[in-house]
Amino acid sequence: MRRFFIITNRGKDPGMKATARIRDYLEANGAFCEVAEDERFSDKNGSREYSYKIPNNVECCIVLGGDGTMLQAAGNVLGKNIPLIGVNLGTLGYMAEVELSDAESAMDKLLNDEYEIEDRMMLQGVLCQGEEKGVINYALNDIVIARCSSLQVFNFNVYVNDLPLSSYQADGIILSSPTGSTAYNMSAGGPIVDPRARIMLLTPICPHAATARTIVLSENDKVTIEIGKGRGDSVQRLEASLDGGRRMIMESGDRIDITAARQVTKILKLSSESFLNILRKKLV
Repeated sequence: MRRFFIITNRGKDPGMKATARIRDYLEANGAFCEVAEDERFSDKNGSREYSYKIPNNVECCIVLGGDGTMLQAAGNVLGKNIPLIGVNLGTLGYMAEVELSDAESAMDKLLNDEYEIEDRMMLQGVLCQGEEKGVINYALNDIVIARCSSLQVFNFNVYVNDLPLSSYQADGIILSSPTGSTAYNMSAGGPIVDPRARIMLLTPICPHAATARTIVLSENDKVTIEIGKGRGDSVQRLEASLDGGRRMIMESGDRIDITAARQVTKILKLSSESFLNILRKKLV
């Protein structure tokens, strides 16, 4: 690899010192490296949609920050066939493999083509009613449907391949990819899954039933989540959040269809260390 694009969480890299360190090292070793300008975003329904102008000839995006920055970058390279590698400036950083202390040795591996590429499954969500009807949205981690205001229990009807599966009374529902299994899904009591798997995880948030647990579904399934009526047939108002960023307002009667997307996110892997061993270190 010789052509790189750096996306940085500027709040985690004061003065852009880490960014300059990596850029200068790559350029000193004969590579072309461009740093993203300040992020541009538009607010809609309280969400932030980040946008970076990525050159067409880029071979790799280096992402400095944490898992949130990786998710933003994944949205920006969607459909561009550009792999990502993360340099962890955050805390746990499940998706950001490289620690800043090892940045130079990691760059050497990229320059010498010593890496593997993992295709990470993404989710596709399509609203069936409301203002966003028919718009396709993508998520690498998860699609979360939860309250946007008052503290109350919500009613959800869940269908798989157009057949009724279950109804939940809960604070919300998480539909997670394997990559997102270590995010909100894990915090809500869902299982941790190897990110290379091809499955979906449906996890209720604080369900009002002792038997409600995560359901593991095939990548070929279509999951439909319908917002039910509230107490006294009142209208419930929630939001569907994709990777913690883009938000879509949903009301009683609205449905969202969630499937595995054809698109994937390409993640560069430099180490032969197993996912389970990395997980063990992160959870200590």
